[in-house]
Amino acid sequence: MNEAGFGRTGTRALLEKLTEGAPDDVLELGNLLGGLGRRAFGVLLFLAVPLAFFPGVAAVIAAPVTVLVGLHLLLLRQHLWLPRFLAERGPERKLISRFERRFDKWFGRLERWAKPRWLLLIDHPSATMLTGLLLILLGILLSLPIPFTNALFALLLLPIALGLLERDGRLLLIGWTTGGIAITGIGLASGELLNIAGKLF
Repeated sequence: MNEAGFGRTGTRALLEKLTEGAPDDVLELGNLLGGLGRRAFGVLLFLAVPLAFFPGVAAVIAAPVTVLVGLHLLLLRQHLWLPRFLAERGPERKLISRFERRFDKWFGRLERWAKPRWLLLIDHPSATMLTGLLLILLGILLSLPIPFTNALFALLLLPIALGLLERDGRLLLIGWTTGGIAITGIGLASGELLNIAGKLF
């Protein structure tokens, strides 16, 4: 699929495109993202969000996808490269449909609010590298068996993915802020737990 296949409309239009077809169809990432250029980063990250809600799938697919997108951005890559094991895999269409139904009203509000703006945060190399680093850290945390955090990390990824998709620097800034707070909080909590464990043992 090329960039014209998705059109120039927003996230809801993208979701409608992804949910057209048989529910059990697997959306192979290689076919889906080919020819999208830099927009593929936002699309791939967006596809990782519904997978991140499910613990087993999150660690196996959503986490490595998030880290992979982060590495591309950190290295300022212009085109997406997928390893074969990811290119031939992807979410089932029914999972995307379930995600769309759950968050449809929020996407409606987002479509009225999100727009291309603060483009320096989208296009500047330093900002791109910061987004990449944040995604790598969130992907690593997503891969860890931390109880009750999958939904949290999925929701943290969402504004970053939508910011990249909609070229909305303000939305991306929200993702930076909430993601940074979560990473810092988990880091401090982990350090405190290690201190407690050290005192006990």
